[in-house]
Amino acid sequence: MKALLKNYRQSPRKVRLVADLIRGRSVVEARAALRFLPKKSSPAIAKLLESAASNARSAGFSPENLFIKSITVDKGSVLKRARPFARGRSGSIRKTMSIVHLELGAAPASGRRSAGRPARKTSSKLEARS
Repeated sequence: MKALLKNYRQSPRKVRLVADLIRGRSVVEARAALRFLPKKSSPAIAKLLESAASNARSAGFSPENLFIKSITVDKGSVLKRARPFARGRSGSIRKTMSIVHLELGAAPASGRRSAGRPARKTSSKLEARS
């Protein structure tokens, strides 16, 4: 239940803002968040999410029980361009691309806690006072 977006023409720093927003959410919540997010990369990540959900559906999982297990944004290839400056000089412009890895996980049948947050442990001293 993985999907990969290669050579997306936006810098990884900007794409990570959207990726951080949906990390750990359910597929349904992530779809809703991406639909109304005013960022350039949100339609591309929404399409990637649909691709991963389709891969999960073909593997026999229900999209309602899935959550975003991991999403990473890495630096891809760089287009190097030149811009003319004064006195015959030129400056370089680097147009970086992004590679987005998305992996979905199946939530347990019982109520799933928020991703990455383990249950709090109570100390024995607090129990002794009660």
